[in-house]
Amino acid sequence: MNQDMDIGVTSREPKKIPKQARDDVPIATDRTRLISAEGKKPRQRYMEKSGKCNVHHGNVQETYRYLSDLFTTLVDLKWRFNLLVFTMVYTITWLFFGFIWWLIAYIRGDLDHLEDENWIPCVENLSGFVSAFLFSIETETTIGYGHRVITEKCPEGIVLLLVQAILGSIVNAFMVGCMFVKISQPKKRAETLMFSNNAVISMRDEKLCLMFRVGDLRNSHIVEASIRAKLIKSKQTKEGEFIPLNQTDINVGFDTGDDRLFLVSPLIISHEINEKSPFWEMSRTQLEKEEFEIVVILEGMVEATGMTCQARSSYMDTEVLWGHRFTPVLTLEKDFYEVDYNSFHSTYETHTPVCCAKELAQSRREGQLLGHLPSLGQDTGTAREDEDEEKEEEEEEEEEE
Repeated sequence: MNQDMDIGVTSREPKKIPKQARDDVPIATDRTRLISAEGKKPRQRYMEKSGKCNVHHGNVQETYRYLSDLFTTLVDLKWRFNLLVFTMVYTITWLFFGFIWWLIAYIRGDLDHLEDENWIPCVENLSGFVSAFLFSIETETTIGYGHRVITEKCPEGIVLLLVQAILGSIVNAFMVGCMFVKISQPKKRAETLMFSNNAVISMRDEKLCLMFRVGDLRNSHIVEASIRAKLIKSKQTKEGEFIPLNQTDINVGFDTGDDRLFLVSPLIISHEINEKSPFWEMSRTQLEKEEFEIVVILEGMVEATGMTCQARSSYMDTEVLWGHRFTPVLTLEKDFYEVDYNSFHSTYETHTPVCCAKELAQSRREGQLLGHLPSLGQDTGTAREDEDEEKEEEEEEEEEE
């Protein structure tokens, strides 16, 4: 993602790691090593970090479908082709109607009576194809120089003038509309929406969570911002069917409303790894062997135009760091909060179990059960001791009697 610093982001000296990150107890080396790409074959990304999808549609037989939606086809063209089409459409239109004006003058014999002052031509001062072409441009663009004008004695010219005026308005509306939509597309707004370079897996509220960070560089906010994520991974069904790019939803707060963002400052998006998570049985060791890609999509409306904007990015399995957290970037200054984008992509190591979330949950349940067993045994032993003491007291009383 292009991080253009000319958008109002002030360059500052890098700050020290916040206290909450410095105070985090360091963990063993074997638990914090970064996931290395060594030993893994290079794989093609499904989506680039910039949001471009690496999918090519080949062998498309029904190309006429593109023409059925001509407006979208023109808008999707690159700028150089769009400008070429824009120029060609107007030029062809002017040439076509210029030829018709010349043809009318030729059939009527106006070109043979250029020096006859008593002859009333269809278009005055039209002496050839070049002048007919210029008259066509003046008519369609409503320039109106006044040198070449249509006369009342030419009904076919009047009809042609009406046709060219109507078709010219349609061409103007279509082409200007395409250019306006092309210029006002919110794609460039996505350039100022940032995603962290890495995703991390660490503990949050005593649960393993997959997290990544998003931010907005502009002061104008994204309205109704929402986030969603997909896991792209090959899958083989029980029937033996192989699905190369199977898509699985990753819950980033859809059921709780946490997927709807107020993106004023950078936010950390969290996915709780629970029974419904596709990472439920994935440990740190398995992460090194897995091959997958996480696609994240941020959507919202541009505050200035109201148009929908979408920013995309992705994380390969080698870009997921186990046992890391994001360095805080928000600090309180005098009368305002300051965001330090120098630390936007920074992470630091933290205590994180190396087992999967499933094993972690099982160990906790077993620990809770074992925690109750000693207390139960202690209570039983105490009760037996009390019973023995009562029996001894009764026996002593009987002997005394």
